[in-house]
This record gives sequence, structure tokens and C-alpha cells, in this order.
Amino acid sequence: PQQKKLKEHQAMLEALRRGDQIVTQGGIIGKITKVKENNEVDVELSQGVTVRVVKSTIAQVLNKTEPAEK
Repeated sequence: PQQKKLKEHQAMLEALRRGDQIVTQGGIIGKITKVKENNEVDVELSQGVTVRVVKSTIAQVLNKTEPAEK
């Protein structure tokens, strides 16, 4: 069960994209503005307030954005 949960968490982190509303392990809610290469994302907490967050500290995704049409 623990490995299954870990795999689900890893899959969730891989599927993160701009516009997703997330909750960090510290309880901070924000919207992803940019997904970076080095295991980080930029999260907008409120208008004009952006912080860098390590992906592994994201606890859950509240609202997913639809993938862009190709």
C-alpha cells in the first residue's frame, strides 16, 4: 500500500502543468504559473506574489487544467 501511494504521488507530480491549483504539505494553496526543469514550480499565491516550490512538497492538486489542444 505504501509503494502504491508513492507511485500515485509521483504520477501526480509528473502530470503538473501551468494553471493547476495545488496545496503544499505546509497547507499553502496556490496556482502553478510555471513548471521548471530542476524539480521546481513557480506558484502564485495571490496576484503579484509568486514563490518557487519544490515539486515533492506538493501534497495534492485541487483543480486540474485541461491539456492544451495540439
